[in-house]
Amino acid sequence: MDLEIDGRLADLTFDEERQAALEVVRAAASGCLDCPLGAIGTQTVFGAGPVTARLMFIGEAPGGQEDKAGRPFIGPAGKLFDEALEAAGIDRSAVYVTNTVKHRPWIAGPTGRQKNRAPKQSEINACRQWLLRELALVQPSVVACLGAKAAQAVLGKAFRLTDQRGTWVQSEAAPHVLATLHPSYVLIQPEESRERVRNLFFDDIRIAGDRYRHLGEVEAAAAVL
Repeated sequence: MDLEIDGRLADLTFDEERQAALEVVRAAASGCLDCPLGAIGTQTVFGAGPVTARLMFIGEAPGGQEDKAGRPFIGPAGKLFDEALEAAGIDRSAVYVTNTVKHRPWIAGPTGRQKNRAPKQSEINACRQWLLRELALVQPSVVACLGAKAAQAVLGKAFRLTDQRGTWVQSEAAPHVLATLHPSYVLIQPEESRERVRNLFFDDIRIAGDRYRHLGEVEAAAAVL
């Protein structure tokens, strides 16, 4: 593929083509007003990570800190997510992280302060075009959905996180899909249940990491045959 960059033509490899295409999608998403969130968000919070990532994490929606910085999972939930990745031996720079919606859903509290809320189904539907394009370009082997909204966006409305958390499902999104808790859910747990719920979340991230590494080893072994 020949792509014009800064007035010159560049011959790109297949991965470079995908990365360039992903940047085009990112730029298009930055002006999206297909749902009301585009008008109330500070900026679009698109996915982050290499287009060559074999493992993709899909959350629900950006929060306040993500809205300000334009990057997914950097707030309190993002810090817990990073801890889980480290515990599972997963390098965040090697995976792709995104959300079902790309603008922050929020409501005004009693004092006027903005409070996060879950994305509405209409907002998820409007933003689905961007998630599908991310999936098509990254082509992950393993997808881990963080939270019920993300799981249903990928696996369908019939999916029940309470019954199917931590189990592997095959879908159009990827050959290996697992759903777990959203890290923000762990953070709001009362003291008596926080450690148990945190362990469930960490265990699921470890399971996703184990499958990701195993598939990488299988691919590497097949490449030398």
